[in-house]
Amino acid sequence: MKISVRVTPNSKKPEVIEIAPGTYRVKVNAKPIDGAANIRLIEILAEHFKVSFGAIRILSGATSREKVIEII
Repeated sequence: MKISVRVTPNSKKPEVIEIAPGTYRVKVNAKPIDGAANIRLIEILAEHFKVSFGAIRILSGATSREKVIEII
């Protein structure tokens, strides 16, 4: 399954909000330095979708707020 994600880094509390089917806004409590926000994003999505960390990967947008994520 592929989803579109808009990431808000450095938030106080992690949160996943479904905007539309297949489109999410994710608040991440990590700074976008050295990929820390991307790693935290994958952890939050893995917990939300109840899959392992390795089942999620960023297909595009690794350095952008707008990302395409694949969940296996």
